[in-house]
Amino acid sequence: MSKGQSSGGLMSSAGLVRYFESEDRNAPRIDPRTVVAFGVLFGVLILVLNAL
Repeated sequence: MSKGQSSGGLMSSAGLVRYFESEDRNAPRIDPRTVVAFGVLFGVLILVLNAL
């Protein structure tokens, strides 16, 4: 890289960090355990449908 170019590594990700740290009050909140339980139930449903 030449002296005039910057890699922009940390500065380019600064906006993403701010975006993910901010919380919207209108956004639905889902418990992580609910997401895992839904994934397990979906996997069991797929296994049952494949068995039929």
